[in-house]
Amino acid sequence: MTLWQTEADDAALADAACRLIGSAAASAIAARNRFRLVLAGGSTPLDIYRRLAVSDQAWKNWTLYYGDERCLPADDPQRNSQMVAATGLADRAGEHFPIPTELGAELAAAQYQALIGTILPFDLVLLGIGEDGHTASLFPGHAWPEESVFAVQDAPKPPPQRVTLGIAALQNCHQMLVLITGMNKVDAVRRWRAGADLPVAHVAGVRHARVLIERDCLSAADDPGVHTGQG
Repeated sequence: MTLWQTEADDAALADAACRLIGSAAASAIAARNRFRLVLAGGSTPLDIYRRLAVSDQAWKNWTLYYGDERCLPADDPQRNSQMVAATGLADRAGEHFPIPTELGAELAAAQYQALIGTILPFDLVLLGIGEDGHTASLFPGHAWPEESVFAVQDAPKPPPQRVTLGIAALQNCHQMLVLITGMNKVDAVRRWRAGADLPVAHVAGVRHARVLIERDCLSAADDPGVHTGQG
């Protein structure tokens, strides 16, 4: 059963996430001499990455991967890898493996599948949630192939071409952390907790998943009288 953990605000949530990530790193390095972390894209985790980048970690033992990426030029600031690089986190880690979507979705997916196939399970997978309940680039109403990594050609958000890890690969980890901030996520959280068939519900429906969520967002999602204007 997924564990839901509330925090007072986005700053408290970022602090809690950093503590949990740091603890997971220490445990993984002690056990396997390597911490394999899958990063979530979008804006929600960027403050967490900035805080991590200035923290004291065994950085040479960290390896960074991505849950998904947009098909854009390698230096495009809207790429997840470029947003992570801007926080300083990528430069700190011993190894950093962006998804090479500048090669095109199909080739990038094939190359990334070959890469991660040799290192699973991940130690920690970070995920976010969209207003429609998507996570990584797994969207509601779309096919989710069984491959570990696959090309997305028709994403409902721009750009339409992306590469994403599949459900089985995202679940193949020792720990999973879903990060939720912002009142614009209330409707998606409400639907998730009501049992809706959402991508995030599929991915996080494992015992080793934990949700970190702002208290106001969760309270509003659990209160049927609250209307957010979403949906």
